[in-house]
Amino acid sequence: MTLHLLKCRPKPLVISATQSSEPKPVFTFISTHHVDGSRLGVDGTRCSARSDQRYVSPASELLYRWTVLTRNSILCCNCGAPIDGTVAAGALCYDCIKLTIDVSQGIQREGTLHQCRDCDRWLSPPNQWLVAQPESRELLALCLRKLRGLSKVRIIDASFIWTEPHSRRIKLKITIQQEAFQGTILQQTFEVEFVQANQQCPDCQKSFTHNTWRAVVQVRQKVTHKRTFLYLEQLILKHGAHRDAINIKEIHDGIDFFFSARNHAEKFVDFLSSVVPMKSKKSQELISMNIHTSEKTYKFAFSCEIVPICKDDLVALPIKLAKQIGNMFPLALCYRVGTAVNLLDPNTLQTAEVATPIYWRAPFTPIADIPQLVEFIVMDIEITGPTKGRFVLADCTVARAADLGVNDTTYFCRSHLGALLNPGDSVMGYLLAGTQFNNNEFEAIEQSKTYKSAIPDVILVKKHYPRRKKASGQKRNWKLKRMAKEESEMAPRKQDQERLERDFELFLRDVEEDEELRHTMQVYKAQQEANAMEMETDDEDEDEQGPQIPMDQLLDEFEEMNMQDAA
Repeated sequence: MTLHLLKCRPKPLVISATQSSEPKPVFTFISTHHVDGSRLGVDGTRCSARSDQRYVSPASELLYRWTVLTRNSILCCNCGAPIDGTVAAGALCYDCIKLTIDVSQGIQREGTLHQCRDCDRWLSPPNQWLVAQPESRELLALCLRKLRGLSKVRIIDASFIWTEPHSRRIKLKITIQQEAFQGTILQQTFEVEFVQANQQCPDCQKSFTHNTWRAVVQVRQKVTHKRTFLYLEQLILKHGAHRDAINIKEIHDGIDFFFSARNHAEKFVDFLSSVVPMKSKKSQELISMNIHTSEKTYKFAFSCEIVPICKDDLVALPIKLAKQIGNMFPLALCYRVGTAVNLLDPNTLQTAEVATPIYWRAPFTPIADIPQLVEFIVMDIEITGPTKGRFVLADCTVARAADLGVNDTTYFCRSHLGALLNPGDSVMGYLLAGTQFNNNEFEAIEQSKTYKSAIPDVILVKKHYPRRKKASGQKRNWKLKRMAKEESEMAPRKQDQERLERDFELFLRDVEEDEELRHTMQVYKAQQEANAMEMETDDEDEDEQGPQIPMDQLLDEFEEMNMQDAA
């Protein structure tokens, strides 16, 4: 029998401080061949040449024990246990290495994390504030960065240990490795505890202190209602454009947004210009100046004026401008307001777009808006054929709802609502016959020989649906989020408060009726109201109810800072 011995290259010995292990030899048996064709394995067992079945023979066992006992052995200098001298680390056995050497020595075991309880951000020294959720990767990285001495070892694993939330404690379980001796690596696991301390961030400090802002964005629109600002508020909430604002203040004809830095205000102005047609003007005021270094401190103000044209407004275009945008009829209806004003001629379905720069070169104002709408009853309707998107041209015969039973006055007109109206439906529109408008552009249209005869008696705007009454107790199964705003020093009068409530109700109706408008904002489920509506049985006809928003288009409610509910 011949014994072949292979000396292996020495490798670092990894010792775990939590588990015990026995020494492994630094050499390996390849095989020992027997005269009968069998071979001897590494563990001293003999394998048959024709089978993989192993068995241990007395001769093999004696050979293996002789090999282990005759190699170089020494005694541990601490406990006297025999160990292999070729792999001994400092003449210590594995147990003594784990007991006498602490690779986590010098690593901080306790620490303090500062959190702002107003905005829930964490302080990352020296002056950076981070947003991190509990037990998140960002919070774990912040905790590891705050531990002194951790950079000298190798981190194998790190995880959170559950603690009661009200205990204000954060515990980590960290596993590290470090070379204890040459060729010996020790792995150890330990715990670190952090205490949560409250510290207000500079942004929140400024929000609770008066006159600490550095930039203000003043958004204004010269109209008598708040429908544009209600829509703009939903766009701001959807895109989170108000996150950098330290205060939001609502005034009579607009909203003021206060920021702690000029770049935040400029970013907000850029967002406004991307969603509404507006123009802005920048001004600055000197606060202080250092005469030695010539350093100056300014306060910046951005004045943003939104185009005073809203959806469903009736406008009279300057005749020159009407010819420039496609030679359309100067009396048009505004059907959408985005980054530009989109106009529609109800008689021909011709559309045109007035860009913001073009509008401010030749500004015009609406001659009639939503409060001046009159309810009409459709007596007869006939589709004439031309269609354009969701608009269908039709000839309509209508009568004022207030004139039914009083006189037989009817009006003939053309409308773009051919796909929605049926005889007997209610429709809202502007009555031009016998109405005087104090508008220079409209007077120029009346004096024009080209357009005077084409002025219609009635312009229909939208279909009218019967609404739920407050006394019935019916509520919507959806709701919108509102920004937390600070009201001005002068509280609104009773009539102003009623006007605000009326404008908001009209805006909610537009959200229900206009699917295109609804897709640009976030509409949330009102869970309690939705469950109540499902349990109720309504005996009224479905046609008498207003439009409803499908439940699959509603989002689940969640909590967010600086937001409040609005039904």
